[in-house]
Amino acid sequence: MPRYRLDIEYDGSGFAGWQMQEGLPSIQGAIQDAIHAYSGEEVRIQGAGRTDAGVHATGQVAHVDLSEPWPARTVMGAINAHLRMAGHRIAILSVAEVEESFNARFSATGRHYRYRIINRRAPLALDLGQAWLVPRRLDAEEMAEAARRLIGQHDFTTFRSVHCQAKNPIRTLDRLDVVRSGEAIDFIVSARAFLHNQVRSMVGTLKRVGEGAWTADMVQGALEACDRKRCGAMAPSDGLFLTGVDYDITPEA
Repeated sequence: MPRYRLDIEYDGSGFAGWQMQEGLPSIQGAIQDAIHAYSGEEVRIQGAGRTDAGVHATGQVAHVDLSEPWPARTVMGAINAHLRMAGHRIAILSVAEVEESFNARFSATGRHYRYRIINRRAPLALDLGQAWLVPRRLDAEEMAEAARRLIGQHDFTTFRSVHCQAKNPIRTLDRLDVVRSGEAIDFIVSARAFLHNQVRSMVGTLKRVGEGAWTADMVQGALEACDRKRCGAMAPSDGLFLTGVDYDITPEA
């Protein structure tokens, strides 16, 4: 039974998230429906990250097992055709046949996210649903200083959802850059794995620093407290994108 890697882009607006939920639209469900429509197979695809409702992706990765050895180009074209007919803003960017040992979730060695804030008073037009509009002027340099306190291996209990199912709150944050370009402020975040709502929780806390309400020392104190109540208000899902997933082996197309 051949296994295929799918590289996926999607607009998460209007979906309950990546993972299938009974009675709710999901990215996973939409792709599985598209595969069934062209192949007749009932499949279950495995994604690298379970993005929440409203979260987008430019570099999600999934794998799927099919009973027939379809050419990768055929798989890509057929899924995209049925996604397009269904009106979904989901695209399969590439398909490659991989070894059975490849697992989109458990073989991943790194995950990368970007969170975008648009810092202006005027409402969003082109970026509506794709960024967090913050009218009050934010100090990106102060946020960058505070962000450095979060890099490294820590107990991130303060920045995890109360519904997080991870057994261990210890994570190693490899990168958390804060970069302003005009009105846009991007948070570039990388780690092997994240806790549920970790990125949005960190961004929401750093926004308080940008407003001048918190200091970098207060962020470090919140981290060390290991107390969800010490976290700033969580940033909305609109501005979050899964931008890439790393693997030790790159499959051939």
